[in-house]
Amino acid sequence: MTEDCRGLSVPVLSAKQSPSARDLSAAGIYSFKKKFLLLRGVSQTTKVTYAASNCEFLLLSCIFLLFASCRNQAARPPVAMVIPHDTALHGDTRTDNYFWLRQRDSQDVTDYLEAENAYTATMTKHTEALQEKLFQEMVGRIKETDLEVPEERDQYYYYARSEEGKQYQILCRKKDSLTAPEEILLDQNVLAKDEDYFRLGIVRVSPNHKLLAYSVDGSGAERYTIYVKNLETGELLPDRITNNYYSLEWANDNQTLYYNTLDDAQRPFKVFKHLLGTVPQADELVHFEEDDAYYVSLSKSKDEQVLFLELNSITTSEVWFLNAGTSGRKFKLIQPRRHKIEYSLDHHGGDFFIMTNEDAINFKLMRVPASHPDKEKWTEVIPHRQTTKLSGFELFENHLVVYEREKGLEKIRIMSFADGKTHYVSFEEPAYSIRTSRNPEFSTNILRFKYSSLVTPESVFDYNMDERTREIKKQKEVLGGYDPAQYQTERIFAPARDGAEIPISLVYKKGLSKNGKNPLFLYGYGSYGVTIDPDFSSTRLSLLDRGFVYAIAHVRGGGLLGRPWYEEGKLLKKKNTFTDFIDVTEFLIDQGFTTKGKIAIYGGSAGGLLMGTVLNMRPDLFQVAVAKVPFVDVINTMLDASIPLTVIEYEEWGNPNEKPYYDYMKSYSPYDNVVAQDYPDILITAGLNDPRVQYWEPAKWTAKLRALKTDDNILLLKTFMGAGHSGSSGRYDRFKDIAFDYAFVLDRLQIGV
Repeated sequence: MTEDCRGLSVPVLSAKQSPSARDLSAAGIYSFKKKFLLLRGVSQTTKVTYAASNCEFLLLSCIFLLFASCRNQAARPPVAMVIPHDTALHGDTRTDNYFWLRQRDSQDVTDYLEAENAYTATMTKHTEALQEKLFQEMVGRIKETDLEVPEERDQYYYYARSEEGKQYQILCRKKDSLTAPEEILLDQNVLAKDEDYFRLGIVRVSPNHKLLAYSVDGSGAERYTIYVKNLETGELLPDRITNNYYSLEWANDNQTLYYNTLDDAQRPFKVFKHLLGTVPQADELVHFEEDDAYYVSLSKSKDEQVLFLELNSITTSEVWFLNAGTSGRKFKLIQPRRHKIEYSLDHHGGDFFIMTNEDAINFKLMRVPASHPDKEKWTEVIPHRQTTKLSGFELFENHLVVYEREKGLEKIRIMSFADGKTHYVSFEEPAYSIRTSRNPEFSTNILRFKYSSLVTPESVFDYNMDERTREIKKQKEVLGGYDPAQYQTERIFAPARDGAEIPISLVYKKGLSKNGKNPLFLYGYGSYGVTIDPDFSSTRLSLLDRGFVYAIAHVRGGGLLGRPWYEEGKLLKKKNTFTDFIDVTEFLIDQGFTTKGKIAIYGGSAGGLLMGTVLNMRPDLFQVAVAKVPFVDVINTMLDASIPLTVIEYEEWGNPNEKPYYDYMKSYSPYDNVVAQDYPDILITAGLNDPRVQYWEPAKWTAKLRALKTDDNILLLKTFMGAGHSGSSGRYDRFKDIAFDYAFVLDRLQIGV
């Protein structure tokens, strides 16, 4: 240490600390001034005066300008201030040098994020032509003016359509027949006019089809405002309810709305009842959930006879019910919550059908009279099966439809209530995805579902459950001469280091040689039991047509192989998710699909956690990584109960207030495990209004990587300053986001356009 003219202690700069050409650069005086003041031990927002600081800074600014004028060099990244923040727990002290980035309202934070965005723009400027080319390819494959298959409900046909050049869908209906005049319910393009961000949440038509309740998010923060529109006059009612979260249902009187609201930690914790024409402040509180580990939501039975109030944690459920025609009464409890017992239900002919995991890790289906849903009266409809997961069910007047997953493949099982006979809907491709449509009609023998695969565009089918025949209603058009016969999809299994078999879904251009020279785009997620099914993406063709192998690693923590597959990749077994991904990568190399130097990896949110961890563990294995809104600051986030999702997710990641979980998290948390080593090229994104992964996680991770990494590879942070977890909201803007990501990958892999 030495002293300045005021006698204040100032650290002596070592050669490593001294401002270098890396610091004196295009993030400009911002970066250098921040670093200079930091090395003085002062934040720019701290009101301390140094007698010589202005002179010193002026001198250093001149040095900066001299550097800039004498050297025609590439832009240099911003340098985040280092302000140590210590946290002690379980006898362990962690120092977080970038804790200050959590100050959302700080100008320093805004300046840093904007400087990073400016740097990203500079460093990707040479790819703008490629971005535009990719964007035009993506737009050129879609039918810009298009119509979804109409959905029949009572005497109306509801549908959505899009128009060329417009960002958002238009919601419409026709009465009695498809040749009737069109009635526009909501034109999202009108609603989104002059808005930087727009997202439509829940849309609910009243039982008598005269009113439309819908919710809108204008920032990406996922706090929705509910509006009610009179469909006969086109006018908005004065009723306006704020702070809603993806839950809204009508009672059958067409005058009562049930909705949920959020607490300060973005947890849906209250349910209210609103009578049209009254002020929301007078709404009746129906339920207040005190336990921070639970969130509350609403749903309605397919026969529209029952409203359900659902309370869920990661592992536990509790459901209350109310006759939808008796809104003046109170909800009744089905079964009280019991730790790690989950259940969900629907109503049919005076009975409840209940799907539960009680003594059934892969779930079973039960039935009980709705008038007396006591546990001892539950009877088994479909038993538990060790190798088949029951993932959902639908009730029709004459049929029970069950969605199953066996060996990773989805199946549709149909049972007739009349004779009890069952059959399965058959599918032939080696890997595919099934998505149920809304199927709002209860009294029908037609099941509508959507089918796609890595080579088959989304296809809407109507399946006659009595005649066992299917009719394709529509397949999404892929313009530009797409021919699925030119592509190949397959499912293979990679051996994990502990003997498990990890499924991999693959797609590539036919004729591809497994000579180890192909670029690989490897996607991973692996959390919450979520299954990433192999469905179709027209944007992906921009990779396949450039010779890529596209692969999905179905690692543990996901749900492809049933509930046990999920359980083997959470809590104190979370590292299986990361080692599985590494083992998949090495297996694909061994099989000749690719080689080091040609591998790009991609994941978002919890999949960003996967990216961050494998980059720390095996940075040599990958050439380029894209981490979208990555959950990387695991310990700090899970120690902060004020952050959305933290308490709810103790049963996913563990509670670090308990030492075993703290130690385990610390051993893999990407932010805590950044070290001085070479890393590949990395693109990181964040959303300033993101309530799921706070913007500061990717920002802090970027800053720490910059400070410690020993390579000259590119590291970019792109923050969406007016959006949230999902990035841009309009369809064309989303294509631009994908084109940006793909251009980064292609550029860093040096693949021709």
